[in-house]
Amino acid sequence: MNETQLRALVEEVRSGALPRRSFIELRVGLGLSAPMASMILMHEGVAQTNTPMPYRGTKRGGGGTLRLMYWQAPVHLNPHYAGGTKDQDSCRIFYEPLGGWDGEGNLIPVLAAEVPTRANGGLSADGRTVTWKLKRGVKWHDGRDFTADDVIFTWQYAGDPASAMLTVNIYRDIKVTKVDSHTVRVEFAKPTPFWAEPFVGTWGLILPKHVFEPFSGAKSRENPANLKPVGTGPYRLLDFKPGDMLRAQANADYHVPNQPFFDALELKGGGDATSAARSVLQTGEFDLAWNLSVEDVILRQLESAGRGKVHFHEGSDLEFVALNPTDPWKEVDGERASAKSKHPAFTERAVREAMSLLIDRKSIAEAIYGRGAIATANFLNNPVRFRSTNPKYEFNIDKANQVLEAAGWKRGADGIRAKGGTRLKFVFQTSVSGPRQKSQAIIKDACGKAGIDLELKSVVASVYFGGDFANPDTYQKFWADMQMYTTTMTQPDPQSFMEQFTSWELSQKENKWARRNLSRWQNAEYDAAHKAAQVEIDPVKRAALFIRMNDLVVGDLFVVPLFSRPRPYGVNARLRPVLSAWDNTTWALGYWTREG
Repeated sequence: MNETQLRALVEEVRSGALPRRSFIELRVGLGLSAPMASMILMHEGVAQTNTPMPYRGTKRGGGGTLRLMYWQAPVHLNPHYAGGTKDQDSCRIFYEPLGGWDGEGNLIPVLAAEVPTRANGGLSADGRTVTWKLKRGVKWHDGRDFTADDVIFTWQYAGDPASAMLTVNIYRDIKVTKVDSHTVRVEFAKPTPFWAEPFVGTWGLILPKHVFEPFSGAKSRENPANLKPVGTGPYRLLDFKPGDMLRAQANADYHVPNQPFFDALELKGGGDATSAARSVLQTGEFDLAWNLSVEDVILRQLESAGRGKVHFHEGSDLEFVALNPTDPWKEVDGERASAKSKHPAFTERAVREAMSLLIDRKSIAEAIYGRGAIATANFLNNPVRFRSTNPKYEFNIDKANQVLEAAGWKRGADGIRAKGGTRLKFVFQTSVSGPRQKSQAIIKDACGKAGIDLELKSVVASVYFGGDFANPDTYQKFWADMQMYTTTMTQPDPQSFMEQFTSWELSQKENKWARRNLSRWQNAEYDAAHKAAQVEIDPVKRAALFIRMNDLVVGDLFVVPLFSRPRPYGVNARLRPVLSAWDNTTWALGYWTREG
């Protein structure tokens, strides 16, 4: 569809001849994400429908306790350096953004009074300015008023490199000004097609200025509020034991009438995914279990108890293996896995090619994960418009042996290949998880048949994903030769998702390993394509840029995609959660209810 055709459809929506939903469905059919289709209409001055989100509750409280099981336990509650999904979801219980994304791709106002559009003056015609009107009467959990000053401060705090926040690149290059006590204006340096990134969704949670300002910059990690949140959300913290338990009570001053439905909330961490699934599907002890990375045959057995079902929400989450381009065993300028170093074996393309050939994606996906996995050769899989048709995957042990032999990697007396004093013996790490350990074992077995020896390492999930810059076993440090995990796409547009391979996002010592490029792969063409996509308004040209990015990172073979992962939740038969594949699990927690 060209620009003329697209504009004709927009005019049909404006005149009422074409329903808004039909426009979005047409665009999704062509591969554009639902939220991006909504944003096209908003940019063109066609306001989205203001139908309120459905809510079954008739009063605040009375629903008892909502019990959530997160087998990967949260370890801190600062949303701007929450690198793991379990920490991001936990932060969203207490903190809120200006807007979030529902399951149909609509931008829903949360702390905003309305969604910015051309019609209400919120969006400029040149794509450089967004004006947000803030909701009045909102209070922080300590009773202080929420105002534009808090939004301004959040921008300053998150955008300050000295604070070492994961969100720094979202906020560093924008300008935010206070129009009045409840209005802010966001200014972008260039036309910005996806303007709903700052202050929206996972990376947009607003912080209270009076609580965080004394701990700005280099003192950011010293703030007691990192463990004792003061937010505007539907629940207030009662108690938090990092790596174990979180307890909260209903916010009696919550700004949405009759919410929340539940009197209290408990989030239990620890254990494993199978026990988490059992706690909902079999025993009914908990209402919802997150991220059920469990063999599908076991999930089906547990579902047979009749207490709940597994709900799969397909987005763009991906399980993959990263081969370290840096040397994790030597220090350069006092830093292991320095971006200045090169891996002694993976620097050679033949070794990376062999590793890709030795990973049986299809068998891992189908035999272990079943409904919860779709084998793929792409890093970016959804929306369809951004999915490349170029990469292909192959499992071929004989071919891997041929590639290594031709490159001069010869087997020694112990069967392990070596060349020039470098042996193909690698440490392969991931989190403690039954399916992941089985996946590791399958990969190790195939590698052994090609003369590659893998030492398997599994790290407790709360440590591996924890973000403690003093701990050597986090996936941010990547002090191993290979590692495996799922990366989540927490926004409906791939710009932020694909930024995790840019050079400016390198996770390293100087930023306390608080950046998103954990693989440390770098490519100048990739950087240029990402910068171009940030300002490209034409959706077809923009999609081509993201496809090229995918092909570059996958084609260099340091990143080996395994399978796309629909988000698996165990849900009690009586629970009525409001979930979205485009946002956090807890994005609309105030709307959750229970029947019966």
